[in-house]
Amino acid sequence: MKNDIPVYDISTFEEYKNAGILVSRFGHYSKQYLHLHSAHRHSFYHLVYFTSGSGTQTIDFQNYPVMPGLIYFMTPGQVHSWSFNTEVEGYIINFSEDYFKSFLYNPLYLENFSFFDEHSGDAVLVLPNEAREKVAALFEEILNEGKEARAFDADLVRILMLNIFIQVSRGLSLKQQSQTNSYNQTLLKSFKKLIETNFIELRFPKQYAELLYITPNHLNALCNDLLGVPAGQLIRDRVILEAKRLLINMELSIAEISEKLAFSDHSYFIKFFKKQVGATPDKFRKQDN
Repeated sequence: MKNDIPVYDISTFEEYKNAGILVSRFGHYSKQYLHLHSAHRHSFYHLVYFTSGSGTQTIDFQNYPVMPGLIYFMTPGQVHSWSFNTEVEGYIINFSEDYFKSFLYNPLYLENFSFFDEHSGDAVLVLPNEAREKVAALFEEILNEGKEARAFDADLVRILMLNIFIQVSRGLSLKQQSQTNSYNQTLLKSFKKLIETNFIELRFPKQYAELLYITPNHLNALCNDLLGVPAGQLIRDRVILEAKRLLINMELSIAEISEKLAFSDHSYFIKFFKKQVGATPDKFRKQDN
């Protein structure tokens, strides 16, 4: 593994004619960017739909099989790698965080789709047979729009992408769909967003409960009911995820990582990490190398 995990920006990819987006057949993309098979991060949104082939991929240290019909979604900042056993084909779209903001009145529209929430459990899923052909046809339309300049082509690409998101979202369970707009789901989503931006400074549920204008008991009950874990575990999980991401960078010492994560001393960080992961940071780093 390289000493430092690379981070790729959307400007790295210039195959598609419109700024802020890359659309490609996956086989071509995979062979052209072989360095992306190793662990890396994106500063953009990323989705892949596999139509053939096999292997594995790792997203934030979780392994998933590669198989026909599987589609996955990634948000900026996640760590990713592939390992294929056979030739793999499908479609890939990379798009910047701002790609939809000038098009949609609601800049947070993508948050309506649970698969763009890395903590939802919906980011990697196998499409039902009846949806696969429809989704593949939408990818083909997007590829065709990239072949020549035509009026409103950029807007049509955005519409086709939203169509893909909606088709995939409809394939999720009715229970998940019915929960999307509930008060508790909205509150949980707000809690997760607060964790994402404050997990280094704020480590206790009561601090987040105060920001959400609810009691700590309410927050804990909410997390236990919807996720089966207490609120504190979500905070600890996010700290551990960031620790793992930093541990990939072999140039950072354990003490430096501890300081970046605002631990009072690195010995406490080691104890915290071992309790949550079952291995010391150094052992995790050697296993992942």
